[in-house]
Amino acid sequence: MQTAFGFWGLTMAQMGFFDLSDRYASLDAKRDPLVEIDAIVPWEEFRPTLERVWRKPEAERRSRAGRKPMDRVVMVETLVLGALYNLSDDQIEYQVRDRLSFMRVLGLGLADRVPDAKTVWLYREGLAQAGMVEALFRQFDGYLARQGYIARGGHILDASIVPVPKNHNTREENKAIKAGAVPEGWADKPTMRRQKDADARWTKKHDQSHYGYRNHVNVDRQHKLVRRYHVSDAALHDSQAVDHLLTRGNTGAGAWADPAYRSDEMEAKQRSLKLRSHIHRKGKRGKPLSEQGKASNRTKSAVRARVEHVFGAQVSDMGGTLVRMIGLVQAKARIGMKNLAYNMRCRVQLRRLRGTEVRPQGPEHGKSRLQDPGHRRDQGRSAASRPLQTAKPDRNSGKRR
Repeated sequence: MQTAFGFWGLTMAQMGFFDLSDRYASLDAKRDPLVEIDAIVPWEEFRPTLERVWRKPEAERRSRAGRKPMDRVVMVETLVLGALYNLSDDQIEYQVRDRLSFMRVLGLGLADRVPDAKTVWLYREGLAQAGMVEALFRQFDGYLARQGYIARGGHILDASIVPVPKNHNTREENKAIKAGAVPEGWADKPTMRRQKDADARWTKKHDQSHYGYRNHVNVDRQHKLVRRYHVSDAALHDSQAVDHLLTRGNTGAGAWADPAYRSDEMEAKQRSLKLRSHIHRKGKRGKPLSEQGKASNRTKSAVRARVEHVFGAQVSDMGGTLVRMIGLVQAKARIGMKNLAYNMRCRVQLRRLRGTEVRPQGPEHGKSRLQDPGHRRDQGRSAASRPLQTAKPDRNSGKRR
């Protein structure tokens, strides 16, 4: 039975002045991970980079009329949330509307405007076309170095296949795509062509076929942070991306990798960078590995396995790695954001290991942009119209303010 206030005779009580603050306090008691991520990430440092991408030059702005754009930092936080849980654009909009933890980390109240799916897509598209996701990744890596998390212990290289929805093409169509041509009959079907990913490729791994892209990474041995990455189609061999990964910016001189990376060319590259090779050895036809070689590989595996923890976290703890976008440009943005979100998540874990806790500061937990009079969300709003979360508990005194 439906009543005017609810279902089956249940009435909905009016929200009290402190109800929202109490709900946030209960989330803090459960150690909301998003609060910890938000507290350690210098979001405002990203703003100048984002302004160059998302703000039109004054000469191109016809008028200041119309609805104001979303705050740049709020939008990059929204994209990071999507990467942390591998959400589609529609799910990002739904979850921000539905989850208090998402609203809090974005600094949004119940009455604030929420970025819709189209807005999320447009902002990601701007970053993708400008190639700025990698710039944000390097910027955060610089912040990690300033906090003392420089690359230590040596390099660990590996690659993971990132799946995308499969295209059902004929052999002739796939042959034309690999040659860089437009398959016959596609030119006069623009709608179908937009749904075809011409950049993804098939590959074989452990006798199983996979379709998509590869996420090549360089992880430092001590912190398990992604230091460099490169995105390619799945058909590119792991060893072909080494030039994008190897660097001398590590306190350790060792380099670990699986047997796919072992070659004379790879050994020469390591010598040129003054790196010590710890790449697994592999047997050959008619000449299997000796017991000594197998024992050496087992010793190296104890270190090399740390890179598998990175991919395992992205698959198991971060909602998987499936890319729902079409094309290499979009895949680079999506995978790069995934690597950035992983590093932010890992930074929280490293902080816990150091024994320093993140203390939440209430629903807004000290977001300086909420008090900024130029902040887009608060423009034109009176104090009375702002959300209830402005009345938050003072956790230092135990009293409400």
